[in-house]
Amino acid sequence: MSNIRLFYPESLSKNLSGKLNKDQSKYLNSVMRLKINDNFSLFNKGGEWNTKIISINKGIVEFQVQNQLRQSNKEREIWLVFAPIKSNYFNFMLQKATEIGVTKFFPITTERTIVRKINEERVKKILIESCEQCNRLTVPSIQKIQELEKFLEDNKIINLIFGDLNTDNRKIELKDPSKPIAILIGPEGDFSENERAKILEFNDVQSIKLNDNILRSETAVISSLSIINYLIN
Repeated sequence: MSNIRLFYPESLSKNLSGKLNKDQSKYLNSVMRLKINDNFSLFNKGGEWNTKIISINKGIVEFQVQNQLRQSNKEREIWLVFAPIKSNYFNFMLQKATEIGVTKFFPITTERTIVRKINEERVKKILIESCEQCNRLTVPSIQKIQELEKFLEDNKIINLIFGDLNTDNRKIELKDPSKPIAILIGPEGDFSENERAKILEFNDVQSIKLNDNILRSETAVISSLSIINYLIN
């Protein structure tokens, strides 16, 4: 199987012909130096397909799908609920969380949130590129930024795992494994006492101490996701 993988948002099937967008065509032409009759892979949530270049016209690659390489599998719903952080660390966090298996990203604002806006188009591009590199089929979604209270009000049927600096608990037990697992990570200055109280009032919440040290937000994300993956796999 070719290790050149590109995300294709539309339906894929055997013998389908189509054209790549300008950026993807440039990547195959100028970066990977592929030629007519060379193969690469296209994927989306429906699976992954071996694909052949049939023409290159004015820099745009036209392809034909050859055969299916992989079918998609149902993914476990793992959500990351987080306060946005500064750009470089934020990009790193998105990449690693995608690799580990997050299916939905929920950016939230809290009393101590510093970064209050995100570039959704840039985020989507990072998520797609991460999936292309890590052999994943389904691209996670990025939700609209919202207040912490709104997230808690709108998402009652979840297993909420709360990374809590003020607990001694180090174990997680999922009462209903069929429900989505939502990992909640606070801002750089942590949650306020008022916010922490509201989180702990949530119906299915478990607070967990990730480490004796105070972790950076992106480190806390990777640590908590690693724990959850170990638990469910």
